[in-house]
Amino acid sequence: MDTNLPVSSQPRVVIVGCGFGGLRLAKSLRDAPVQVVVVDRNNYHNFQPLLYQVATGALEADSIAYPIRKIFAGQKNFFYRMADVQRVDTAANVVHTSVGDIHYDYLVLATGSLTNFFGIESLEKNAMQIKSIPNALNLRSFIFQNFEKALLTENPEEKQALMNIVVVGGGPTGVEISGSLAEMRKHVLPKDYPELDLSKMQIILVEAGAELLGPMSVKSQQDAMRYMEELGVKVVLNTHIKGYENCRAYYSDTEFIPTENLIWAAGVNGAAVPGIPEEIVARNKRINVNQWNQVQGMTNVFAIGDVANMVTEDMPKGLPMLAPVAQQQADLLGDNLQRIIKGQAPVPFVYKNKGVMAIVSRNKAVVDLPKDVHFSGILGWFTWLFVHLMTLVGFRNKVVAFVDWAFSYFSSDQALRLIIRPFSRRDVKDDQGKKKAEHATGTPQYNPTPPAIQTPAA
Repeated sequence: MDTNLPVSSQPRVVIVGCGFGGLRLAKSLRDAPVQVVVVDRNNYHNFQPLLYQVATGALEADSIAYPIRKIFAGQKNFFYRMADVQRVDTAANVVHTSVGDIHYDYLVLATGSLTNFFGIESLEKNAMQIKSIPNALNLRSFIFQNFEKALLTENPEEKQALMNIVVVGGGPTGVEISGSLAEMRKHVLPKDYPELDLSKMQIILVEAGAELLGPMSVKSQQDAMRYMEELGVKVVLNTHIKGYENCRAYYSDTEFIPTENLIWAAGVNGAAVPGIPEEIVARNKRINVNQWNQVQGMTNVFAIGDVANMVTEDMPKGLPMLAPVAQQQADLLGDNLQRIIKGQAPVPFVYKNKGVMAIVSRNKAVVDLPKDVHFSGILGWFTWLFVHLMTLVGFRNKVVAFVDWAFSYFSSDQALRLIIRPFSRRDVKDDQGKKKAEHATGTPQYNPTPPAIQTPAA
């Protein structure tokens, strides 16, 4: 199939992925003497840091997404193709996609990351995740469906498991969704489900490490732990979830937490593209790049953002998988591509750390800035709100998010607890046992809850 891209005398820059890095790079090339082609399987840019708010009904899905074509309306050198990238052929300078082959002069991989289940098949098959808008909508439907089921069952153990929610991973995503769920338990669920004894509902945050928010300061870790305790979230540290099946989240061979709701936020891998030589792909599936974001051993193939493994003296394990890293790499690569086209030497990338933050709940957030500056509480919360509001793409999305947040703050309510499309857990393998490309609709049908309630000691 022909992708119908116009022939141009200008070099063609193909960008795979329209996340934070791909979007920023395409924008930076607006006035460059190149043809920009963006390939993405979705026709929208997704603001991933707020997916958990879609999952818990705090925001509408379309308030954190924006159409790619609308973003680039008026950029004459821009072209978009909605497609899955099947593989790249770096020898022939071709990207093979589901809608045809696309030739390139320069290729930029900005494919982001995928959930890392650490090879545990039962988790990959049964756990819920939050990496996309469909994931978030599925999780929202699933949680409320289980509360509807809890109303109907007379089995106390089954009822308990339907209400229990286990979040695995004590990073920003795990902390943020745990806090949001705790607020929902306090302010929303009692109004909707007065027949249930919600004092028995457990929100359990399981972290394999010794503290929450591992990459952040000790003060932020302590504040986050204190906020979790105030919200009634049970935090279990130094504990690995080793499997999840039959409504049992196992933390040893025989010990488990009964739950129908396990949310996996424990790690990510780079979304490496088939065709890149395995020897230059790191263990976490990130592609090794040099200081100019060139893929190792290649001159016209680049990688930026989460999928790029750039090792420095300060960060021997690679730069963090954060949106600011992707955006800064995109800005510099946009300039460097123009330098390369002109025959000039590219400039090496230097990451400027502007800080890290995480929200826990209303009036509770932690912020770490350079030079050991830390603050938390309501000031951190306002800072988090402002930064994320300004980073959203599109004026409409900013307004909608602001109005939704204001309504939720003053009313202690969330109006979006809708089961628009009921979610049915099913096996994600086909008849031959091969894994599906997407873990979009998850896991087997409901299994009876085990008869005992067990939780690990904090």
